[in-house]
Amino acid sequence: MEHVRLGRSGLPVSRLCLGTMTFGLQCDEVASRAILDKALEGGITFVDTADAYPLGGDLSTVGRTEEILGRALAGRRQDVIVATKCFMPVGPHHWDGGMSAKHILSAVEASLRRLRTDYVDLYQLHFDDRATPLEETLRALDDVVRSGKARYVGVSNWQAWRLALAVGRAQLLGTAPITSVQPRYNLLYRANERDLFPLCQEVGIGVIPYNPLAGGLLTGKHRRAEEAADGRFTLGNAGAMYRHRYWHDAEFDTVDVLTPLADQAGVSLAHLAIGWVLAQPAITAPIVGASRPEQLDDALAAVEKPLDKDLLARLDERTVLWRRSDAER
Repeated sequence: MEHVRLGRSGLPVSRLCLGTMTFGLQCDEVASRAILDKALEGGITFVDTADAYPLGGDLSTVGRTEEILGRALAGRRQDVIVATKCFMPVGPHHWDGGMSAKHILSAVEASLRRLRTDYVDLYQLHFDDRATPLEETLRALDDVVRSGKARYVGVSNWQAWRLALAVGRAQLLGTAPITSVQPRYNLLYRANERDLFPLCQEVGIGVIPYNPLAGGLLTGKHRRAEEAADGRFTLGNAGAMYRHRYWHDAEFDTVDVLTPLADQAGVSLAHLAIGWVLAQPAITAPIVGASRPEQLDDALAAVEKPLDKDLLARLDERTVLWRRSDAER
């Protein structure tokens, strides 16, 4: 497994990152451990989670994914780069979410307890909070790094202009720099190519995109005229979010165009989709999830057998860059 630097930091990360949103949601603890074992055996040493996982809208399940991961990493914490996130509500109070110093400093402590570690490698803001002064947030993240509870900090789901503002403010304040961003990105959603990725390349921010398979639509297993099969599209609140993002005729039309290209190349559609993301110059490490260990095979194959330039060019020709509806999904 190839390792690359995360942005301009000195931290090497594997070219694939294991996403754990399925742990405790689609997968029980035994299945979650099997997925983690498969990832580590395949050379994936970068693991991403969040304090709000599993996403289900039920505060009683908050932190379950971190707890499962913490138990699974017992005795091998040193073998893994661990990333987690905060922002989403994790308690009943108004201050149990967002980007305030109060929430960030308490959330990191809770994550460390659940993960059974004294530090995380990458601590990220899951979403943007416009109600909290950016200076307050940056100073709180700096406190997290200076106290040794995290090595690096990043953001997720931020617009380019807000990320640019945060980069500049961090430089002025002398606080810990923003090392990475976690955006949505795949062959069906490419809007971040317009401004976010050029910014990241210019200032040296690592890009660890989620949804490279569009919630499973880019595996080819779903049919537009049928009810969604088991998977991301059927999981309560999370399922509704995925259906809103991808369960549309335009997306299915694109899948219909991509499937013959995968067949001609002799690879699965999932291999094709992840291989395309890996080939994009701004990308550090796509985040790949699984509900069964064998689902990681296509992602591992995409690293081992990169797509050739001609195929990449054809994929670019046959996918829509920025549809008007992108901003709404």
